[in-house]
Amino acid sequence: MYTFNSRIRYTETDLEQFLTFESLIDYFQDCSTFQTQEGPATMEYMGERGLAWVINSWQVVVNRLPSLGERIIIGTLPYELKGFIGLRNFFMNTEHGERLATANSVWSLINMKEGSPSRIDDAVIETYPLDEKLPMNYEPRKIAIPKDADSYEADVKKVGMHHLDSNNHVNNGQYIRIALQSFDLVAGREGLDELKALAGSRNGIQIRAEYRQQAHLGDEISPVIYMKDGVYTAALNDTNGKPYSIVEIKRTGKC
Repeated sequence: MYTFNSRIRYTETDLEQFLTFESLIDYFQDCSTFQTQEGPATMEYMGERGLAWVINSWQVVVNRLPSLGERIIIGTLPYELKGFIGLRNFFMNTEHGERLATANSVWSLINMKEGSPSRIDDAVIETYPLDEKLPMNYEPRKIAIPKDADSYEADVKKVGMHHLDSNNHVNNGQYIRIALQSFDLVAGREGLDELKALAGSRNGIQIRAEYRQQAHLGDEISPVIYMKDGVYTAALNDTNGKPYSIVEIKRTGKC
């Protein structure tokens, strides 16, 4: 398990000074990057070999989003490394041990020059000591577009430099940010009060994201929102209607 301590900053909060969901994802990504930089398979090591970890999916359960100034502990633990796949949990706690959020994630080790999977080597295994997976209700990695659901189109987003990471494609957290913005936009335009409440929720929610292809600078992302049985799904499509990513939001029943 790898952890670091922090405090909720003003720049990470929303209008009412609660941590945004996007900033929660940023904390989790930073935590795994900090662990990576402990080595030996650092980002520099990976870059020299043309390798990168590419995420396949997120499942994030939020019990409560913390507010401005709260002191927090962010942690991650890889629990399986096999072939070219890595599975890891994340969590955010208060300094007093309250579990604020838990996440599961699936990653692939990719040779970026060849665009193909690369087997995990000894340096990677040494960098990520395995631990026991965290207790949570694990859901499938793949997210289906619901059939016979009401659907709504949101505004097209053009990929800018601020969406990209060091791999020169849209960062996985940015897809979630675009989906949340699209949920909020559609809810405001169509009068979907439950969706608007979900998009702005600070407790008792789950968000899943599946990544199917990479978007690059200048690409257009066309969100389509599907609503069925209290579950809202955003397909973030390319110009041919094929998803770059699919993001789902629903209540967990815990508030």
